[in-house]
Amino acid sequence: MNIKQSFFSIIISMILSVHCLATTPIDSRPIVQIETSMGIVIIRLFPDEAPITCENFLSYVNEGFYDNTIFHRVIDGFIVQGGGFTTDLKPKNSKEPIKNESRQGLSNIKGTVAMALTIDNNSASSQFFFNMANNTDLNYTTKKGKGYTVFAEIIDGFDIVEKIQKIRTTRIMFYSDIYKRNIPLHDVPEDTILLKTATVLRN
Repeated sequence: MNIKQSFFSIIISMILSVHCLATTPIDSRPIVQIETSMGIVIIRLFPDEAPITCENFLSYVNEGFYDNTIFHRVIDGFIVQGGGFTTDLKPKNSKEPIKNESRQGLSNIKGTVAMALTIDNNSASSQFFFNMANNTDLNYTTKKGKGYTVFAEIIDGFDIVEKIQKIRTTRIMFYSDIYKRNIPLHDVPEDTILLKTATVLRN
């Protein structure tokens, strides 16, 4: 980890600590390595603030669910999303959705990792995204009654994700089991960005 990345990680941790009080020491929190076709990204989880979400994510990692999937949604200056599609753009069969924990106070700031949703607030399953900006409009509010649960932060390899967000994208059509019809999938990378493996470095 270089000086820039270390400083970036410290700033994220300081900002997040304002919103909630964690009991698990920072050097004891789970760490996951995500190897992509463009490099390695390492994330540290927030098990106190998002226990259900972290347990769910780690179960997918330990089962090898994410291996050889793709980052299927990339929006420069917004998010890089993956964890749900195979290399031939087929949706993977995920587990039952989990309870939304976005009311716990963690914010969708740059460098954090959050769970993706469908139209339902409690629909998070396997898909996650990297926040590429301070996307605070994704946070829970009582007015919206909906929010995207932050469960981790990037502690190394943010430069890799920055490279991913700059690739060219396109639109494709695919069959959705949720809507029972073909629907458009926007912002799909023209060149496949592979999530080769996800490995727990510290549990």
